Amino acid sequence: MKTEIVKINRAQFEDFELFSAAERLRVGGLVAFPTETVYGLGGNAFDETAAARIYAAKGRPSDNPLIVHIADTEALTELAAEVPEAAYRLAEAFWPGPLTMILKKSDKVPKATTGGLNTVAIRMPADEIASALIRLSGVYVAAPSANASGRPSTTKAEHVIEDLDGKIDMIIDGGASEIGLESTIVDLTGEVPLILRPGYINAEQLAEVLGEVRFDEAVLKRSASENIVAKAPGMKYRHYAPKAPLYIVEGKSDEVIRYINAEAVKNAAEGRITGILATEETKKNYTGGMVFCVGERANAASIAAGLFDTLRSFDETGVSVIYSESFADNPLGTAIMNRLLKAAGYHIIQLKQDEDI
Repeated sequence: MKTEIVKINRAQFEDFELFSAAERLRVGGLVAFPTETVYGLGGNAFDETAAARIYAAKGRPSDNPLIVHIADTEALTELAAEVPEAAYRLAEAFWPGPLTMILKKSDKVPKATTGGLNTVAIRMPADEIASALIRLSGVYVAAPSANASGRPSTTKAEHVIEDLDGKIDMIIDGGASEIGLESTIVDLTGEVPLILRPGYINAEQLAEVLGEVRFDEAVLKRSASENIVAKAPGMKYRHYAPKAPLYIVEGKSDEVIRYINAEAVKNAAEGRITGILATEETKKNYTGGMVFCVGERANAASIAAGLFDTLRSFDETGVSVIYSESFADNPLGTAIMNRLLKAAGYHIIQLKQDEDI
């Protein structure tokens, strides 16, 4: 299959530039497109064949549900069997934007789209290209991240091309995604709203709208949870992984730097190249290996925006192993660490104070 690449200026475009992509979606084709979070791989959410093509193109397990993207809140009543008042409150507060809601699905939504579940994940993206594409297509768009399953999510069109060229109909290049982490997912099907995936919209913001909000137990675990039911994307399987093994090093900053520098020396003596994921504040303190700056600790949003791009950059260097600093447990840091832990396969090196290295 030849994949068509279409470049569109997010800041200034006309609807006609998206007509071809919209038509592809209407007839069951697959189109990768930018959103404010990451790039999505879109197909008609009501078309079981399109859903199957999405899973096949990504190499995604079929029990990992897809998120349905919409352009207006009226879609809730068609996609969901029942829409709780909490859903409308969240929509008013955060839509369009990086929030996905889990609701009980209507009979119109095929289980091929929901990973076999009786619930449906719904989001209204804020990105201008994504919103216009959904509106022009006239269909609801099932769209997981536009990457090969298990790889870091795509925040640039070149990432999508690397993973999916020749496997899908079209890729819309709309520039880099602004946020860089997938949407927050909140489950509204139980008595208490549950956060199934942390993201840019944090628990404190959700609680201001809903009152009590809890994290699903699987979200905050620091070990793999392969035996759980994947109620939302990203809960069950390893995700976001670079090609080289990744280890997160936790401890006091100076001890983390000492440890990683020592490992870089050992690896170099064995002919192995060490990758180091650092921040603007610490990058100058590393004396060996290949150092990549992910962002500024003083600006957690910069780390979120740069994480997946940085993880992919290591793949181009031929590093043998990657060591990453850990990040502060602030509201956005929770989302960053959620992705980083999965990328590392939960491999954590916990340094004790004054540990000999």
